[in-house]
Amino acid sequence: MTSRPSAGAGAPVEPGARPGLTLAAVAVVQFMVSLDLSVVNVGLPQIAAGLGFGAVGLTWVIHAYALTFGGLLLLGGKAADRYGRRPVLLGGLALFGLASLAGGLAQEPAHLVAARAAQGVGAAALAPAALALLATTFPAGKARVRAFGIWSATNAAGGALGVLIGGLLTEYAGWRWVMFVSVPMAACALALTWRAVAAGPPPLNGAVNGAGHGTGRGTGRGARPDVLGAVLATAGMTLLVFGIVRTDRYAWTSPVTVATLAVAAVLLAAFILVERTTAREPLIRLGLFTNRSVAGANAYNLLVGAAMAAAFYFASLYLQRVLGTGPALTGVEFLPFALGVVAGSVLAVKLGYRLAPRTLLIIGGLLTAAGFAWFGLISPDGAFVTDVLGPSIVAGVGFGLCLGPVVSTATAGVAAHETGTASGLLNSSRQIGASLGLAVLGTVAHNRTGQTVTPETLNTGYALGLSLGAVLLLGAVLIALTVLRGTSPPPQAGQDGQDGQDGGRVSLSARD
Repeated sequence: MTSRPSAGAGAPVEPGARPGLTLAAVAVVQFMVSLDLSVVNVGLPQIAAGLGFGAVGLTWVIHAYALTFGGLLLLGGKAADRYGRRPVLLGGLALFGLASLAGGLAQEPAHLVAARAAQGVGAAALAPAALALLATTFPAGKARVRAFGIWSATNAAGGALGVLIGGLLTEYAGWRWVMFVSVPMAACALALTWRAVAAGPPPLNGAVNGAGHGTGRGTGRGARPDVLGAVLATAGMTLLVFGIVRTDRYAWTSPVTVATLAVAAVLLAAFILVERTTAREPLIRLGLFTNRSVAGANAYNLLVGAAMAAAFYFASLYLQRVLGTGPALTGVEFLPFALGVVAGSVLAVKLGYRLAPRTLLIIGGLLTAAGFAWFGLISPDGAFVTDVLGPSIVAGVGFGLCLGPVVSTATAGVAAHETGTASGLLNSSRQIGASLGLAVLGTVAHNRTGQTVTPETLNTGYALGLSLGAVLLLGAVLIALTVLRGTSPPPQAGQDGQDGQDGGRVSLSARD
């Protein structure tokens, strides 16, 4: 463990940045992006009725956002590293706001899906740029732990409160306002970013890697980002999800499903080949995955994202379609989860001065898995107090404990010119996990429900999906126990007067 940031591990503070205003800008951006992931959930039944979505087609309101967001995050991170965080952040916010306006004006299912996809493109630009700003503005020590704690709290609050806001807007203003609500937030974030983040040279030096050695081909300033790789990755993931979702109509062994999944595999394999051989700037240096902290944190994040996206979807539909709760009350009933996540995030900051991030990931993962397993006991004649309240609190606190440590683990120790890439990779793993998790667990739940749709059959499907989410979280804990073993020694209190100075950092066991 080091007591001071080194050239190889710590990142320089963003030139000209105002730490307080930068943190505020990043918090607003993250709240907006997280809110948009969940704000539509409660409004899904009304969206389906208003635009004529089918049961399976409705999931594409979520998939369209998650896939473009996750598939293009690496390109967004690379653009932030090469062209500067400020212009990429401003451009992403502008696109996000315009797409939100277009979604609220949608007249057909295709219009809304397209708008959600455009929102994902904007989010893919602004999210890694914002997180990279946070990592470079607060490179180490107490300030880093506190900053990532605030980031994780706003991330959690946006995701959880999005359900409350979505429910209130759907019931009292109409479902279109779940899209319109992002417009003023994007405008506010634009103004705050314009003032808070100073213009400066791009952080990518194009000459050295984190260890001070030449990075080889495609690293000069003149090299262009690998747009082909981004297209291949996004297309491959979209086809993969499309093939899984359509198994309700075409069996896994049918020619249609086999062909779709085979093409998806070819596209993803082509993405890896392009990343290894392109003369352009690769979206991601594959050697980054030899860093156990980076690889383990992203694998952990993918499984958590898969479980959480499916849980939000199932819980929202259970409350409305099985218990008959209205949209506004459904949103209110998500408040215990939201408060639990915020409490867990605050607790993670306190414990982060004394416990290693890996320890918090294990504790948080186990708590969240326990909450989901408890959720799996829902019944068609249940009630909020008996079936939802308890597991919401347990899962919320557990999830909050995970958020800050996984970000800190995946970004600390990464070379300054790769922080945007590492940030994009982490966000990408969660969004891709969310889309894959919803596709797989949603299809399994739909198959368990069967053709006869009643509160009882719906409950059976939702309960199975929530229980499988607990299994995914246990897989994440296993990754923390094995892959992340030895990557983050616990902080030492009181050293050099910096209590828990390295609480938000990790010491890497392998060079990237």
